[in-house]
Amino acid sequence: MNVRGLIPAAALAGAVTLGATALTACSPAGAGASGGKDGKLAVTASFYPMQYLAEQIGKDHVQVSTLTKPGVEPHDLEITPRQTGQLSEADVILYLKSLQPAVDKAVAQSGAKNVVDAATLTPLETHGAAGHDDHAAEDESASGGHDHDHGHAESGRDPHVWLDPAKYADIAKGVGAALEKADPDHAADYAKNTGELVAKLTALDTEFKDGLRNTASKTFITTHAAFGYLAERYGLDQQGISGVDPESEPSPARMKELQAAAKKDNVSTVFFETLAGDKTAKALAGDTGLKTDVLDPLEGITDKSQGADYFEVMRSNLKNLQKALGAK
Repeated sequence: MNVRGLIPAAALAGAVTLGATALTACSPAGAGASGGKDGKLAVTASFYPMQYLAEQIGKDHVQVSTLTKPGVEPHDLEITPRQTGQLSEADVILYLKSLQPAVDKAVAQSGAKNVVDAATLTPLETHGAAGHDDHAAEDESASGGHDHDHGHAESGRDPHVWLDPAKYADIAKGVGAALEKADPDHAADYAKNTGELVAKLTALDTEFKDGLRNTASKTFITTHAAFGYLAERYGLDQQGISGVDPESEPSPARMKELQAAAKKDNVSTVFFETLAGDKTAKALAGDTGLKTDVLDPLEGITDKSQGADYFEVMRSNLKNLQKALGAK
Protein backbone atom coordinates (compact mmCIF):
# COMPACT_ATOMS: atom_id res chain seq x y z
CA MET A 1 0.00 0.00 0.00
CA ASN A 2 1.20 3.45 -0.71
CA VAL A 3 -0.55 6.58 0.49
CA ARG A 4 0.82 9.53 -1.41
CA GLY A 5 0.31 13.18 -0.60
CA LEU A 6 -0.72 15.79 -3.08
CA ILE A 7 2.08 16.75 -5.43
CA PRO A 8 3.89 19.83 -4.10
CA ALA A 9 2.83 23.26 -5.25
CA ALA A 10 6.08 23.52 -7.18
CA ALA A 11 4.60 20.98 -9.57
CA LEU A 12 2.35 23.72 -10.90
CA ALA A 13 5.25 25.23 -12.78
CA GLY A 14 6.09 21.84 -14.22
CA ALA A 15 2.50 21.30 -15.24
CA VAL A 16 2.45 24.63 -17.03
CA THR A 17 5.57 23.61 -18.94
CA LEU A 18 4.08 20.21 -19.73
CA GLY A 19 0.83 21.82 -20.83
CA ALA A 20 2.70 24.01 -23.24
CA THR A 21 4.85 21.22 -24.64
CA ALA A 22 1.86 18.88 -24.83
CA LEU A 23 0.65 20.98 -27.72
CA THR A 24 2.42 19.10 -30.46
CA ALA A 25 2.49 22.24 -32.59
CA CYS A 26 0.75 25.53 -31.92
CA SER A 27 -0.70 27.95 -34.38
CA PRO A 28 0.33 31.60 -34.05
CA ALA A 29 -0.91 33.53 -31.03
CA GLY A 30 -4.64 34.06 -31.15
CA ALA A 31 -5.02 32.12 -34.39
CA GLY A 32 -6.61 29.10 -32.72
CA ALA A 33 -9.80 30.78 -31.52
CA SER A 34 -11.58 30.72 -34.85
CA GLY A 35 -12.90 27.20 -35.39
CA GLY A 36 -15.85 27.33 -32.99
CA LYS A 37 -19.09 29.26 -33.23
CA ASP A 38 -19.08 32.94 -32.29
CA GLY A 39 -15.29 32.98 -32.28
CA LYS A 40 -15.04 30.41 -29.50
CA LEU A 41 -12.15 27.96 -29.32
CA ALA A 42 -13.33 24.65 -30.80
CA VAL A 43 -12.18 21.87 -28.46
CA THR A 44 -12.70 18.19 -29.24
CA ALA A 45 -12.35 15.84 -26.26
CA SER A 46 -11.89 12.09 -26.57
CA PHE A 47 -14.18 11.14 -23.66
CA TYR A 48 -15.88 12.52 -20.55
CA PRO A 49 -12.94 13.25 -18.19
CA MET A 50 -11.26 15.29 -20.93
CA GLN A 51 -14.56 16.95 -21.87
CA TYR A 52 -15.17 17.94 -18.25
CA LEU A 53 -11.78 19.63 -17.93
CA ALA A 54 -12.31 21.57 -21.15
CA GLU A 55 -15.74 22.75 -20.02
CA GLN A 56 -14.65 23.73 -16.52
CA ILE A 57 -11.48 25.51 -17.59
CA GLY A 58 -12.68 26.97 -20.90
CA LYS A 59 -16.22 27.89 -19.83
CA ASP A 60 -17.69 30.61 -22.08
CA HIS A 61 -14.60 30.82 -24.27
CA VAL A 62 -14.77 27.30 -25.68
CA GLN A 63 -17.13 25.15 -27.70
CA VAL A 64 -16.58 21.57 -26.53
CA SER A 65 -17.56 18.39 -28.35
CA THR A 66 -16.78 14.80 -27.40
CA LEU A 67 -15.99 11.75 -29.51
CA THR A 68 -17.46 9.32 -26.96
CA LYS A 69 -21.18 9.88 -26.53
CA PRO A 70 -22.97 9.13 -23.23
CA GLY A 71 -23.53 5.42 -22.73
CA VAL A 72 -20.70 4.32 -25.02
CA GLU A 73 -17.90 2.28 -23.41
CA PRO A 74 -14.81 4.38 -24.24
CA HIS A 75 -12.54 1.38 -24.77
CA ASP A 76 -14.85 0.14 -27.55
CA LEU A 77 -15.16 3.41 -29.45
CA GLU A 78 -14.83 3.28 -33.23
CA ILE A 79 -14.23 6.57 -35.02
CA THR A 80 -16.61 7.56 -37.82
CA PRO A 81 -15.55 9.54 -40.91
CA ARG A 82 -17.52 12.51 -39.55
CA GLN A 83 -15.55 12.37 -36.30
CA THR A 84 -12.29 12.18 -38.23
CA GLY A 85 -13.31 15.41 -39.93
CA GLN A 86 -14.24 16.88 -36.56
CA LEU A 87 -10.73 16.18 -35.30
CA SER A 88 -9.17 17.82 -38.34
CA GLU A 89 -11.23 20.98 -37.81
CA ALA A 90 -10.70 21.30 -34.05
CA ASP A 91 -8.66 24.16 -32.64
CA VAL A 92 -7.57 21.94 -29.75
CA ILE A 93 -7.80 18.17 -29.22
CA LEU A 94 -7.74 16.75 -25.68
CA TYR A 95 -7.22 13.01 -25.38
CA LEU A 96 -5.53 10.34 -23.26
CA LYS A 97 -3.19 8.22 -25.32
CA SER A 98 -3.42 4.44 -24.84
CA LEU A 99 -7.00 4.43 -23.53
CA GLN A 100 -8.75 4.37 -26.92
CA PRO A 101 -6.68 2.92 -29.78
CA ALA A 102 -9.15 4.18 -32.41
CA VAL A 103 -8.75 7.72 -31.09
CA ASP A 104 -4.97 7.42 -31.00
CA LYS A 105 -4.95 6.45 -34.67
CA ALA A 106 -7.43 9.15 -35.71
CA VAL A 107 -5.55 11.88 -33.84
CA ALA A 108 -2.28 10.84 -35.46
CA GLN A 109 -3.91 11.04 -38.89
CA SER A 110 -5.87 14.24 -38.26
CA GLY A 111 -3.12 16.73 -38.97
CA ALA A 112 -4.47 18.85 -36.11
CA LYS A 113 -2.11 21.56 -34.89
CA ASN A 114 -2.99 21.71 -31.20
CA VAL A 115 -3.06 18.26 -29.60
CA VAL A 116 -2.92 17.74 -25.84
CA ASP A 117 -2.17 14.21 -24.63
CA ALA A 118 -3.12 13.94 -20.95
CA ALA A 119 -0.74 11.00 -20.58
CA THR A 120 2.13 13.50 -20.86
CA LEU A 121 0.80 15.61 -17.98
CA THR A 122 1.12 13.06 -15.17
CA PRO A 123 3.08 9.80 -14.90
CA LEU A 124 1.23 6.62 -15.83
CA GLU A 125 1.90 3.52 -13.74
CA THR A 126 1.62 -0.22 -14.33
CA HIS A 127 -1.27 -1.34 -12.18
CA GLY A 128 -2.32 -3.77 -14.89
CA ALA A 129 1.06 -5.43 -15.28
CA ALA A 130 2.13 -6.14 -11.73
CA GLY A 131 0.73 -6.31 -8.24
CA HIS A 132 -2.57 -7.45 -6.80
CA ASP A 133 -4.82 -6.16 -9.54
CA ASP A 134 -3.43 -7.94 -12.58
CA HIS A 135 -4.21 -11.58 -11.90
CA ALA A 136 -6.85 -11.51 -14.60
CA ALA A 137 -4.33 -10.39 -17.17
CA GLU A 138 -1.93 -13.13 -16.11
CA ASP A 139 -4.65 -15.77 -16.18
CA GLU A 140 -5.86 -14.64 -19.57
CA SER A 141 -2.34 -14.92 -20.97
CA ALA A 142 -1.82 -18.32 -19.43
CA SER A 143 -5.09 -19.63 -20.84
CA GLY A 144 -4.58 -18.20 -24.32
CA GLY A 145 -7.06 -15.36 -23.83
CA HIS A 146 -7.77 -13.18 -26.83
CA ASP A 147 -6.44 -9.68 -27.36
CA HIS A 148 -8.96 -6.86 -27.38
CA ASP A 149 -6.40 -4.51 -28.94
CA HIS A 150 -6.52 -2.05 -26.06
CA GLY A 151 -3.28 -0.11 -26.10
CA HIS A 152 -2.95 0.06 -22.33
CA ALA A 153 -3.45 -3.69 -22.02
CA GLU A 154 -0.44 -4.16 -24.27
CA SER A 155 1.81 -1.60 -22.58
CA GLY A 156 0.72 -2.41 -19.03
CA ARG A 157 0.29 1.29 -18.24
CA ASP A 158 -2.95 2.07 -16.45
CA PRO A 159 -4.65 5.10 -18.06
CA HIS A 160 -7.35 5.66 -15.40
CA VAL A 161 -5.56 8.64 -13.84
CA TRP A 162 -8.66 10.80 -13.49
CA LEU A 163 -9.90 8.60 -10.62
CA ASP A 164 -7.11 10.01 -8.44
CA PRO A 165 -8.13 13.64 -7.71
CA ALA A 166 -4.50 14.69 -7.24
CA LYS A 167 -3.40 13.31 -10.60
CA TYR A 168 -6.50 14.73 -12.25
CA ALA A 169 -5.46 18.10 -10.82
CA ASP A 170 -2.07 17.72 -12.52
CA ILE A 171 -3.85 17.13 -15.82
CA ALA A 172 -6.11 20.14 -15.22
CA LYS A 173 -3.06 22.36 -14.77
CA GLY A 174 -1.59 21.13 -18.03
CA VAL A 175 -4.86 21.54 -19.93
CA GLY A 176 -5.23 25.06 -18.57
CA ALA A 177 -1.72 25.95 -19.71
CA ALA A 178 -2.44 24.48 -23.15
CA LEU A 179 -5.63 26.52 -23.56
CA GLU A 180 -3.77 29.65 -22.51
CA LYS A 181 -1.20 29.02 -25.23
CA ALA A 182 -3.80 28.22 -27.88
CA ASP A 183 -5.96 31.25 -27.02
CA PRO A 184 -3.79 33.87 -25.30
CA ASP A 185 -6.49 36.54 -25.51
CA HIS A 186 -8.35 34.71 -22.73
CA ALA A 187 -5.32 33.37 -20.86
CA ALA A 188 -6.20 35.16 -17.63
CA ASP A 189 -9.63 33.54 -17.52
CA TYR A 190 -8.21 30.09 -18.23
CA ALA A 191 -5.66 30.54 -15.44
CA LYS A 192 -8.37 31.65 -13.00
CA ASN A 193 -10.67 28.76 -13.90
CA THR A 194 -7.81 26.28 -13.63
CA GLY A 195 -6.95 27.52 -10.17
CA GLU A 196 -10.55 27.17 -9.01
CA LEU A 197 -10.84 23.64 -10.40
CA VAL A 198 -7.55 22.54 -8.84
CA ALA A 199 -8.72 23.90 -5.48
CA LYS A 200 -11.91 21.83 -5.74
CA LEU A 201 -9.91 18.72 -6.63
CA THR A 202 -7.57 19.33 -3.69
CA ALA A 203 -10.60 19.52 -1.39
CA LEU A 204 -11.97 16.29 -2.89
CA ASP A 205 -8.62 14.59 -2.27
CA THR A 206 -8.88 15.63 1.38
CA GLU A 207 -12.42 14.22 1.59
CA PHE A 208 -11.18 10.85 0.35
CA LYS A 209 -8.20 10.84 2.70
CA ASP A 210 -10.36 11.64 5.71
CA GLY A 211 -13.20 9.34 4.66
CA LEU A 212 -11.04 6.28 4.04
CA ARG A 213 -8.42 6.72 6.76
CA ASN A 214 -10.05 4.38 9.27
CA THR A 215 -11.82 1.36 7.77
CA ALA A 216 -12.42 -2.20 8.92
CA SER A 217 -11.04 -3.54 5.64
CA LYS A 218 -8.67 -2.11 3.05
CA THR A 219 -9.57 -4.50 0.22
CA PHE A 220 -12.26 -4.05 -2.39
CA ILE A 221 -13.22 -6.19 -5.39
CA THR A 222 -14.29 -4.62 -8.66
CA THR A 223 -15.17 -5.99 -12.09
CA HIS A 224 -12.89 -3.50 -13.87
CA ALA A 225 -9.47 -2.78 -12.38
CA ALA A 226 -9.78 0.93 -13.06
CA PHE A 227 -9.13 2.10 -9.51
CA GLY A 228 -5.42 1.40 -9.11
CA TYR A 229 -4.46 5.06 -8.71
CA LEU A 230 -7.29 5.68 -6.25
CA ALA A 231 -6.33 2.58 -4.25
CA GLU A 232 -2.67 3.58 -4.13
CA ARG A 233 -3.46 7.16 -3.16
CA TYR A 234 -5.62 6.16 -0.18
CA GLY A 235 -3.86 3.02 1.04
CA LEU A 236 -6.36 0.50 -0.33
CA ASP A 237 -5.96 -2.84 -2.09
CA GLN A 238 -7.85 -3.20 -5.36
CA GLN A 239 -8.69 -6.74 -6.44
CA GLY A 240 -9.88 -6.70 -10.04
CA ILE A 241 -12.02 -9.47 -11.48
CA SER A 242 -10.69 -8.45 -14.88
CA GLY A 243 -7.69 -6.27 -15.58
CA VAL A 244 -7.56 -2.68 -16.78
CA ASP A 245 -9.28 -3.98 -19.92
CA PRO A 246 -12.96 -4.29 -18.90
CA GLU A 247 -13.66 -6.87 -21.62
CA SER A 248 -11.17 -9.49 -20.44
CA GLU A 249 -12.77 -12.60 -18.97
CA PRO A 250 -11.53 -13.92 -15.60
CA SER A 251 -10.36 -17.51 -15.45
CA PRO A 252 -11.83 -20.05 -12.99
CA ALA A 253 -8.55 -19.88 -11.08
CA ARG A 254 -8.89 -16.13 -10.71
CA MET A 255 -12.44 -16.47 -9.42
CA LYS A 256 -11.21 -18.93 -6.78
CA GLU A 257 -8.48 -16.48 -5.77
CA LEU A 258 -11.07 -13.76 -5.33
CA GLN A 259 -13.28 -16.00 -3.23
CA ALA A 260 -10.31 -16.70 -0.96
CA ALA A 261 -9.36 -13.03 -0.80
CA ALA A 262 -12.91 -12.03 0.08
CA LYS A 263 -12.88 -14.38 3.05
CA LYS A 264 -9.36 -13.51 4.19
CA ASP A 265 -9.72 -9.73 3.93
CA ASN A 266 -13.30 -9.39 5.19
CA VAL A 267 -14.61 -8.12 1.87
CA SER A 268 -18.32 -7.34 1.97
CA THR A 269 -19.07 -6.06 -1.52
CA VAL A 270 -18.32 -6.75 -5.17
CA PHE A 271 -18.40 -3.56 -7.22
CA PHE A 272 -19.56 -3.26 -10.81
CA GLU A 273 -19.75 -0.24 -13.12
CA THR A 274 -22.56 1.55 -14.90
CA LEU A 275 -21.32 1.20 -18.50
CA ALA A 276 -20.61 -2.54 -18.34
CA GLY A 277 -22.63 -5.58 -17.38
CA ASP A 278 -22.87 -6.83 -13.80
CA LYS A 279 -23.13 -10.54 -14.62
CA THR A 280 -19.63 -11.46 -13.41
CA ALA A 281 -19.94 -9.37 -10.26
CA LYS A 282 -23.25 -10.99 -9.37
CA ALA A 283 -21.86 -14.45 -10.06
CA LEU A 284 -18.95 -13.89 -7.69
CA ALA A 285 -21.18 -12.26 -5.09
CA GLY A 286 -23.60 -15.18 -5.29
CA ASP A 287 -20.82 -17.71 -4.79
CA THR A 288 -19.38 -15.87 -1.79
CA GLY A 289 -22.49 -14.43 -0.15
CA LEU A 290 -21.37 -10.86 -0.81
CA LYS A 291 -23.37 -7.78 -1.73
CA THR A 292 -23.01 -5.82 -4.96
CA ASP A 293 -22.80 -2.08 -5.45
CA VAL A 294 -21.64 0.48 -8.01
CA LEU A 295 -18.14 1.91 -8.24
CA ASP A 296 -18.19 4.19 -11.25
CA PRO A 297 -14.97 4.61 -13.29
CA LEU A 298 -16.40 7.87 -14.63
CA GLU A 299 -15.72 7.10 -18.26
CA GLY A 300 -19.06 8.70 -19.14
CA ILE A 301 -22.15 10.26 -17.56
CA THR A 302 -25.57 8.74 -18.26
CA ASP A 303 -28.97 8.69 -16.58
CA LYS A 304 -27.70 5.63 -14.67
CA SER A 305 -24.78 7.53 -13.18
CA GLN A 306 -24.88 8.28 -9.46
CA GLY A 307 -24.39 11.98 -10.04
CA ALA A 308 -24.52 14.66 -12.71
CA ASP A 309 -20.81 15.40 -13.01
CA TYR A 310 -17.32 14.34 -11.97
CA PHE A 311 -17.53 15.61 -8.41
CA GLU A 312 -20.97 14.18 -7.67
CA VAL A 313 -20.02 10.73 -8.96
CA MET A 314 -16.70 10.73 -7.12
CA ARG A 315 -18.46 11.57 -3.87
CA SER A 316 -20.91 8.76 -4.56
CA ASN A 317 -17.94 6.44 -5.07
CA LEU A 318 -16.50 7.60 -1.76
CA LYS A 319 -19.78 6.90 0.03
CA ASN A 320 -20.02 3.42 -1.49
CA LEU A 321 -16.41 2.62 -0.58
CA GLN A 322 -16.94 3.81 2.99
CA LYS A 323 -19.97 1.56 3.32
CA ALA A 324 -18.24 -1.47 1.78
CA LEU A 325 -15.00 -1.06 3.74
CA GLY A 326 -16.65 -0.33 7.07
CA ALA A 327 -15.42 3.24 7.54
CA LYS A 328 -15.33 4.28 11.18
